[in-house]
Amino acid sequence: MNSDWIRTLPEAAQSYLNDQRLDEVECIISDLPGIARGKAVPATKFARQNYFHLPDSIFFQTITGGWGEAADEDGFIEKDMVLRPDLDTTTAAPWTGDWTLQVIHDAYDRDGAPIPYSPRNVLRRVCDLYHAKGWKPVVAPEMEFFLVARNVDPAQPIKPMMGRSGRPAAARQAYSMTAVDEFGPVIDDIYDFAEAQGFEIDGITQEGGAGQLEINLRHGDPIKLADEVFYFKRLIREAALRHDCFATFMAKPIEDEPGSAMHIHHSVMDIETGRNIFSGTNGEETIAFYNFIGGLQKHLPSAIAVLAPYVNSYRRYVKDHAAPINLEWARDNRTTGIRIPLSGPEARRVENRIAGMDCNPYLGIAASLACGYLGMTQEISPSKQFHGDAYEGDSDIPAVLGQALGLFDAASDLHEVLGPDFARVYSIVKRAEYDEFLQVISPWEREHLLLNA
Repeated sequence: MNSDWIRTLPEAAQSYLNDQRLDEVECIISDLPGIARGKAVPATKFARQNYFHLPDSIFFQTITGGWGEAADEDGFIEKDMVLRPDLDTTTAAPWTGDWTLQVIHDAYDRDGAPIPYSPRNVLRRVCDLYHAKGWKPVVAPEMEFFLVARNVDPAQPIKPMMGRSGRPAAARQAYSMTAVDEFGPVIDDIYDFAEAQGFEIDGITQEGGAGQLEINLRHGDPIKLADEVFYFKRLIREAALRHDCFATFMAKPIEDEPGSAMHIHHSVMDIETGRNIFSGTNGEETIAFYNFIGGLQKHLPSAIAVLAPYVNSYRRYVKDHAAPINLEWARDNRTTGIRIPLSGPEARRVENRIAGMDCNPYLGIAASLACGYLGMTQEISPSKQFHGDAYEGDSDIPAVLGQALGLFDAASDLHEVLGPDFARVYSIVKRAEYDEFLQVISPWEREHLLLNA
């Protein structure tokens, strides 16, 4: 690596160091659940290396640390991957005790081919398919999460955190500035960490749950935004720990409270002209716009195993609890799974409200874009626009993870967009995870079945 590599880094990373001596570099990559895997190396060593190795088995791990039997025909031999840094992703790790930077890496095999089940590579594959059509996808994610009291005993229910007032965080205070002030010190650290990392927050609001917040990010390149969500999950957790609470991105951490979503806004630009292809020359809605919606309606049921990846994810889809239960589409209607926000023609976009905040951001954005891509390339027409309260309709969404995985396994069109080898590995790992869950006896079963069944 060039000896002056620090001078080539993003401005925020250079400003963070501000002539301080860099101590350490965290070389990281997202696994399937979205956990940062990698190595921490001294800065002097990082400056001398162009890549490092990790075994491909990191992509076969479940959220519990178990393993899915997802190796290829060579068997489970834990082949080394070549991980190369994307220096454009270099950012601070401002919560550490020394001067540390983080760098996201891309995974390749020994012949230089991208590892097909690395989440960042999956998203890049989808974006490349758009680019081949002359299209540039643009996304804007919204991140919902809860700040909760420290929970060190998994047998105990998760409870809201204690606010600045000395009372537990209150529910049903959506958009309340007083409620936001309750978490002021945590939010201050989130802002400080984000600024140090060079991330622009479009806004923080109180959501409907007790201790539930939402952070909106500005629209942009899907890979860059997925990188930011990946980084944000870590920085928010670190900010919470400084104030004796936990940040959780579980889809449904507290019963009788709303769940946490990662709403994804999509638009598509024509690479040659820079125009939004969802709008015509006179500002009218185009066939591409309707086909994108049609693709979401047809293919999202098969993709929900990626957008809602855990057994807990399906507890979020509850009628009248701020999460959609079907795939109706409408303008400016938050009860539908697919919403068209109010906007002018240049900013016309489609919002997918199905994805949970527990999904891997690379895979969630990739799956959502894949559905829209299939809609446009297969020229799928949507249903009629919905009017009214979509909660009064029937559910279009799988009720449990096992059902969702069955739909995913049968979705050959979706596999071709996301990558067949990714689809194979993902299904094996998620089924291994589901099998682990099915071995656990819950408190509900002990309470109601022990003496009554």
